[in-house]
Amino acid sequence: MPSYRPVEAVVRALALLAELNRHKVGTVAALHAATGLPKPTIVRLLETLIARGYVVADVRNGGYQVTSLVQSLSCGFHSDPLVVEAGRPWLIEFTRRHRWPVSMALLDHDAVVVRFSTIPDSPVSPFHATINMRLHLLTRALGRAYLAFCPEDERDVILGMLARSTHAEDRPARRRKDVLRVLASIRTQGYATRPARIAPSTSSTIAVPIMRGDQVLATVGMTYFRSALPTSRDVARFAAPLQQLAGHVARTVGQLERQRP
Repeated sequence: MPSYRPVEAVVRALALLAELNRHKVGTVAALHAATGLPKPTIVRLLETLIARGYVVADVRNGGYQVTSLVQSLSCGFHSDPLVVEAGRPWLIEFTRRHRWPVSMALLDHDAVVVRFSTIPDSPVSPFHATINMRLHLLTRALGRAYLAFCPEDERDVILGMLARSTHAEDRPARRRKDVLRVLASIRTQGYATRPARIAPSTSSTIAVPIMRGDQVLATVGMTYFRSALPTSRDVARFAAPLQQLAGHVARTVGQLERQRP
């Protein structure tokens, strides 16, 4: 919760600037209809933004438009993919409810990379940190979830790359029929896990894809101690909550896309 009440003038100015940024030219009437702000307030705010260089009056088109100076407002924003932005609150809420840490990973050429994790929010995390950790596609749950659910033509390209890799965890790609059988099994059960033979032996991960149509936006996985969830039935109990989490993230991505210019 904020320490102080929001400064209404700032709230109004930001709302006006955001609305104006959605259009090439905005009139006072159109801005009033979109924001609900009184027209005299809009005029005063526009004059202030003009004085600071963020807006210019477009006399020829009878309205106002933003200037290139608005780009300076994004200089400090190092953009995560939209799916990470959309998923952050949902992942935090999942860990608050279930205690176990969850991570989101995105494809990077021939592996997935962890871009967000709730390890700091979990009291029972097997790891201290995983951000930017690179995980193999055939042996790690977050990678297997991507490879199992991505489109077939994309899977073929990735498996071709992995078959040429010299890394030990990529070698199974040289036995494509075996790999395809495993991936089909993952699709059938709806989630992926890390094989028991893959270190560390004390923990494991269950992961699902975040889908948009037939595209995998990212994968999300919950990591746990094997001693706490010793059977496959124990692990499978978390498949439905993770799938629900993935659905929430996918819908939020759509909402954010609609809100953006």
